[in-house]
Amino acid sequence: MSTFGTHFRVTTFGESHCKGVGCIIDGCPPGLALTEDDIQPQLTRRRPGQSNLTTPRDEKDRVTILSGTEFGHTLGTPIGLTVPNQDQRPHDYTETDLYPRPSHADWTYLLKYGLKASSGGGRASARETIGRVAAGAVAEKFLKEAFGTEIVAFVSSVGKIAMPFIEEQNENGVPSEQFVEMLNTITREQIDQEATRCPDKEVSKKMTQRIIEAKEANDSIGGTVTCVIRNVPTGLGEPCFDKLEAKLAHAMLSIPATKAFEIGSGFGGTQVPGHLHNDAWVQKVSRKGQKILGTKTNFSGGIQGGISNGENIYFRIGFKSPATISQEQKTTSYNGVDGVLATRGRHDPCVVPRATPIVEAMAALVIMDATMAQLARQSAASLLPPMPDTPLRPAPFVMAVPGGQAIKVDEAAKPKTE
Repeated sequence: MSTFGTHFRVTTFGESHCKGVGCIIDGCPPGLALTEDDIQPQLTRRRPGQSNLTTPRDEKDRVTILSGTEFGHTLGTPIGLTVPNQDQRPHDYTETDLYPRPSHADWTYLLKYGLKASSGGGRASARETIGRVAAGAVAEKFLKEAFGTEIVAFVSSVGKIAMPFIEEQNENGVPSEQFVEMLNTITREQIDQEATRCPDKEVSKKMTQRIIEAKEANDSIGGTVTCVIRNVPTGLGEPCFDKLEAKLAHAMLSIPATKAFEIGSGFGGTQVPGHLHNDAWVQKVSRKGQKILGTKTNFSGGIQGGISNGENIYFRIGFKSPATISQEQKTTSYNGVDGVLATRGRHDPCVVPRATPIVEAMAALVIMDATMAQLARQSAASLLPPMPDTPLRPAPFVMAVPGGQAIKVDEAAKPKTE
């Protein structure tokens, strides 16, 4: 369906070449300071025409808040966000009236609905992700203000050109120390210095050459995006079927052109014996100065048993080479007659540079929805008398609530934020 989330619900609307796209956000807490200026930066990072590595479609993607705010603050009612489509060229897609494009959604949409959008990819187009990015910016602002959560995504490979940590992980089975340190410190400002959104300048140059090579050949190339979520509230995730990594996988694989997802050590972790791969528990000091339990290593990617443990959550997503290319391709018409299709539409030779804010947005929506579920659980539990110490609840039992505070469980009746 077109709705994502349970407590923080986002419904996107619009097609690639209709009058506009956007979303409805239901469940946003009231009192959050919010204007278009809070949302626009991420939409600008996603917009087409940013460089010679992206589609030349010229869209400003200026967002308008239609509802749900007053005097610059959220009301707690549904928030309507819209972005107009300005550079529409539906005539670029008349060939698809006769031929389904190879590896595109033309034929599957027709099979499912009995009709399809006549131009572009319709709802399968990456233009649909504008609503996701806008909603993600709202979720991210709440998480940042409430808990200090930071979400950063970057391009880690294009084709066979990869950042060194990927090659090292493939060799050794586990992430390198250099990679772990980068996850702790990388910023969007660093990433945006490169058109490829790869923070390694030397690797970025090679990626640029590879993308231009594909573009000049009227072809395309795929790649991967790595994302880290820092200062994550603990206790997030709803076992058994809505584990946090399962929700992240769901979110990431719903993005157009995605074909792979791995979290933590991922496939590399399958090569390492358990005694080396297990994340040992150690006492740490939280960013707010309290003593808490943490893990010495983080091969788990910040999630154990489907629940966040307070460490960095990190994962990688694989994006296929874009299906729309400007080469003649042998195919078959809808009535089964062989033919040749030459696509005229504008397209990205590689989607990963523009995919980073989409990945960040979907990560924010997952964490926001899970946080609201956990806050509801803790609020309900706070109304009950304190539990006695039992073997199932070691004493003194200390838990971390969203925001990073370490508190005794009997104090959980008074959730604290700073």
